[in-house]
Amino acid sequence: MRLLSVSKIYGDKAALQDVSLDIGEGITAVLGESGAGKTTLLSVIAGSLPFEGKIEGVGKVSYLFQSPKLLPNLTVEGNLKFVLPKENWKNIALMLQKVGLAGKEKSYPRQLSGGERQRVAIARAFLFPHDVLLMDEPFSSLDLSLKRSLLELTVELWRENRESVVFVTHDVHEAAILSHRAVVLRKGQIVGDIPLSGEPLRDFFSHPDEEDALVRALMRE
Repeated sequence: MRLLSVSKIYGDKAALQDVSLDIGEGITAVLGESGAGKTTLLSVIAGSLPFEGKIEGVGKVSYLFQSPKLLPNLTVEGNLKFVLPKENWKNIALMLQKVGLAGKEKSYPRQLSGGERQRVAIARAFLFPHDVLLMDEPFSSLDLSLKRSLLELTVELWRENRESVVFVTHDVHEAAILSHRAVVLRKGQIVGDIPLSGEPLRDFFSHPDEEDALVRALMRE
């Protein structure tokens, strides 16, 4: 996927300014302070916002939101069927087993814990046919143990197809352990593009130089 001079203007404010970026296979983290343009970037890639410039090679997009966004009147199985082509329904049972929700098919969202609801959202995002997965801070409101568990689950599912993932986060720790690359935005512009060594779920504490590089890019004036 390639972004070529992508800009998004709201009145007299540029949410994105002339962003050019090649995104290949792997997990690309997008970091930046509030208002830096992170979610706007996801929205233009998803095709839900008009923009100036050009985006090539996106294909089909799946989206994992910060909150699960489940339909309360549908069961777990019903929520998954609602967004999937009928020919993909056969994959639901196996996916629920992978995400640790076997036996919860007939449960409603109100009957699930917060972590279980987010597991349904992860299952939905990976089941939906896609070439690019967009993730908008899906782990930000979780406690540390649950966050680690869902990070591991997400990487396990990603490894099956190794599609392109664009992962918005404000958390340097998440970016450093989960991603192959970190792009830092400030005021709608790219101010850092940092490759990260190794595979996702690397030992965070064995890469202090990479953590420092992310922090410096975020703090640079």
